[in-house]
Amino acid sequence: MPDDPYSVLGVARDASDADIRKAYRELAKKLHPDLHPGDTAAEERFKAVSAAYHLLGDPERRARFDRGEIDASGAERSEQGFYRSYADTDGGGRYYTASGFEDLSDVSDIFAEMFGRRGRGGGRVDLRGQDVRYRLDVDFLDAVNGARRRITLPDGKDLDLTIPSGVDTGQVLRLRGKGAPGIGNAPAGDALVEIGVRPHSLFRRDGKDIILDLPITIDEAILGAKVEVPTIAGRVKMTVPKGASTGDVLRLRGRGLKDRNGRAGDQKVILRIEAPQQIDQELEDFMRSWRERHRYDPRAGMRAQS
Repeated sequence: MPDDPYSVLGVARDASDADIRKAYRELAKKLHPDLHPGDTAAEERFKAVSAAYHLLGDPERRARFDRGEIDASGAERSEQGFYRSYADTDGGGRYYTASGFEDLSDVSDIFAEMFGRRGRGGGRVDLRGQDVRYRLDVDFLDAVNGARRRITLPDGKDLDLTIPSGVDTGQVLRLRGKGAPGIGNAPAGDALVEIGVRPHSLFRRDGKDIILDLPITIDEAILGAKVEVPTIAGRVKMTVPKGASTGDVLRLRGRGLKDRNGRAGDQKVILRIEAPQQIDQELEDFMRSWRERHRYDPRAGMRAQS
């Protein structure tokens, strides 16, 4: 970093006071440490810019520097006493104060532009608290139907969370003012809760629709039947038509998720014929006899296309 304060601010030696002020304000807003947490290089440059403006922003000090009476640090060229030792302290951090550069006359206005609501000459910076992120895994039925859950934050505090109906994996719930506390009079940040939905043993989701694979017996498929079907709101009766096949999709209208306008999706029931676990002699004899008299080929269409 050059020692010449004009070079530090990027202005010519004959720059007007207004030009110097403008250059400083732009650099200070760009380099302020609150905008670059952990960036040592930006912090050092901010210190240098502040020190340069402390020198050139005061007409009397600027005139003394231009006449060669003081150097870039503000120290007397003829007397390198106390002022020099003060200016060179803290690893080059001259004119830096623990109160946040409050010894610079224009910092209050810059903070007001950067962080809002601070009067000239005030000693406090109002800065909104940071947002804090969490992840919450919820059960499938809680996600589709909605629920209330109490979660414990890392600081040990409990937080009641309303899970809206229809929430899906990856969605983020925002809890206003539940994040990190603000600085000064600024409000706290928000808590951002990312939702993960655990899979269900029966249901899966397709948009507003709920998908269910339903096993049926051979006789229910051949003869038709009224069967009990689980839904996200409880069990209902459904008719399986005669001659049903595996893969047939039956629709329970309005048994899916509701959107913001109250319109509900459907539950799609995919039939799957299951043979009995044990084949007794009676069933085997019947099927052999039936096959001899009613043989058919369900794969004929596949061979025609291959």
